[in-house]
Amino acid sequence: MKTKTPSKLEKFLAAGHLAVTSECGPPRGSDAATITKKAEMIRDYVDAINITDNQTSVTRLSSLASCIHLKLMGVEPTLQMVTRDRNRIALQSDILGAASFDIHNILCLSGDHQQFGDCPQGQNVFDLDSMQLIQTVKLMRDEGKFLGGDEIKRPPQMFIGAAANPFADPFEIRVPRLAKKIAAGVEFIQTQCIYNLDKFELWMKLVRDRGLHEKVYILAGVTPFKTAGMAKYMKNRVPGMDVPDEVVERMSGVPKEKQAEEGINICVETIQRLKECEGVKGFHIMAIEWEEKVPEIVERSGLYPRPRPEADS
Repeated sequence: MKTKTPSKLEKFLAAGHLAVTSECGPPRGSDAATITKKAEMIRDYVDAINITDNQTSVTRLSSLASCIHLKLMGVEPTLQMVTRDRNRIALQSDILGAASFDIHNILCLSGDHQQFGDCPQGQNVFDLDSMQLIQTVKLMRDEGKFLGGDEIKRPPQMFIGAAANPFADPFEIRVPRLAKKIAAGVEFIQTQCIYNLDKFELWMKLVRDRGLHEKVYILAGVTPFKTAGMAKYMKNRVPGMDVPDEVVERMSGVPKEKQAEEGINICVETIQRLKECEGVKGFHIMAIEWEEKVPEIVERSGLYPRPRPEADS
């Protein structure tokens, strides 16, 4: 691992603690209170909060502006940045913008295709892909250089993250793709939502076989189901999602008024099982528009109270 950045999340992981991160989706308007209220609910239960970047290609308050609001609250933000909407000039500019507010975590993503969003006629950019964005952040940080070769005054100090989907097809390229991201410079990974634990544990075994678990911090992604209908939708309609039949049947097997509770139970059980999986360094809880349940999930999973590594140093 490289010399530590000022990222509290990186310090936390380096201290050997199981990290807990979560995420908030910005509003479809300019009222920052939507973000700050969500963050206030979960700030004491997580070590950093991701802000999504126009997720599902729907126009929202910008990730960068939302991260600034978190920073002003004293909350550790993780800037999600997609390459769909920006060319390399704008990407580098926004990285500098985040660095100017001492935002030290970034998650490099390609982004959902715009045809799925509210402006399907919009032009995608994809000047760089997520792998190249990782390389760009690393170049700017470690060498203090722009892609064009010029020197950066006060380079960004970023802890570099990316996503991984152990369930996408073809399965056999999932671990090699992770290896490529590590080679590009990624330092932490947040995975797709995990429901098929057997397949995820197989992926982790293959990760360990290549020693990759010692080169990157892997945070296992979890999302609680609110309803059996949500479980069925994610199984049948969301690409790259693997929801086993028995999980759908379990959700469907309880009365409607109990399904939310059962969804939380499944999420907690997933975390407790994966706490024993070698190479898992923490959890990324994606409670979609259900942030109020994050404290319960963290508490019941035995991950609260959160340690404070800065007090240890």
